[in-house]
Amino acid sequence: MIKRIIYLLLLIVSPLLAFSNDDAAAALFKKGNEQYAKAQYKEAITSYQKLVDGGYQSTAVYFNLGNAYYKTDDIAPALLYYEKAHKLSPGDEDIRVNIQLANLKTSDKLDEAPEFFISKWWHAFILGASLGTLAVLSVLFFLAGSLVFILYRFTNSVSVKKISFYTAILLLFFGLATIFVAARQADYFESHRQAIIFSSSVTIKSAPSNTSKNLFVLHDGTKVDILQHSNDWVKIRLSNGNEGWISATDVKEI
Repeated sequence: MIKRIIYLLLLIVSPLLAFSNDDAAAALFKKGNEQYAKAQYKEAITSYQKLVDGGYQSTAVYFNLGNAYYKTDDIAPALLYYEKAHKLSPGDEDIRVNIQLANLKTSDKLDEAPEFFISKWWHAFILGASLGTLAVLSVLFFLAGSLVFILYRFTNSVSVKKISFYTAILLLFFGLATIFVAARQADYFESHRQAIIFSSSVTIKSAPSNTSKNLFVLHDGTKVDILQHSNDWVKIRLSNGNEGWISATDVKEI
């Protein structure tokens, strides 16, 4: 339980601390932005990629890197980093729109399997804000609740005591609710592992073997769900429900 809480906290704070106390990283990010503004997209990719390779997880870095790849018409990595940005900030409308635009340039046009309306509503609810936003809200709710509870503890007015008591309980409840939503969001992304196909054309197999039956062909930029790993093979599912096996070298996990 403690390990899970620590994991959740790391997920929450990592986007907030992306450039804290690191002037070199901030300078490199600024350099990438300047290169992008001058339409030097390949140079901007190099700058942003250095940050990613250095272990930085930032919505801004992923989003800008995706934009730079998109400008060079390299759609598979553009979608990869747009999706990485989406995981950190699932409620961001700009990221969602850019994912849609990039998907228009992919070869595989797949119809999504219908989702039960309650599940669709629930996923929209838990993905409406980033973990960073939820973290800030939870802290604010708990601080406000604690201050109001202090007022309840020291006031002599009966009416103020009653109002402050119920207000404090409500604020603390909202604080717990935001933590609950953050946990559900983390669980969602942990259980929905996805990848982007990077090979220009790849044949999906019925089993993790080159000699197995050919099922269908996919192309670069297509997003797939990861179901299982077996040695150097990955079992995938498409948005339309089709499943099969693909070589691990043909995909990059989001």
